[in-house]
Amino acid sequence: MKTNIGISKDNRQQTTDVLAKLLADEFLLYTKTLRAHWNLEGHDFHTKHLFFEEHYNAIKRFADGVAERIRKIGHYAPATMGDFLKLTHLTEKYEGDNTSHDFTAALLEDHDSIIQFIRGNIAKVEEEYEDVGTADFLTGLLQEHEEMAWMLRATIAKA
Repeated sequence: MKTNIGISKDNRQQTTDVLAKLLADEFLLYTKTLRAHWNLEGHDFHTKHLFFEEHYNAIKRFADGVAERIRKIGHYAPATMGDFLKLTHLTEKYEGDNTSHDFTAALLEDHDSIIQFIRGNIAKVEEEYEDVGTADFLTGLLQEHEEMAWMLRATIAKA
């Protein structure tokens, strides 16, 4: 059935293009957070293992929300690793050690990248693509990533 939600077909496609890139970023960040959770070593293993578990569960919810937002505006979400790797702004490369500090620093960099991407697209989605609902959704997601980035940054801050 045709999607008739008061946003033009072209604008819904433009918004979907933004959301597809974001979904790819979320999925790659989810995977990288799982890697940290699974491969962590060190004196703080237990607390950081649980910390990373909380984060990957939250990111999984973020990804699901982005995919569902794509469906709400009448499109299909990308859903293969190949699609995600083509669309993402992040890299899957990791050159750190299996320490909480190295994993945290790498994940923080990715959160900051996602924050910048979202922040750079909110006004465009709202004003150019006339999709206030998605702009509001992105604002909420921005705040979630800002909180996670704050927690990661505070974890590795020097006293």
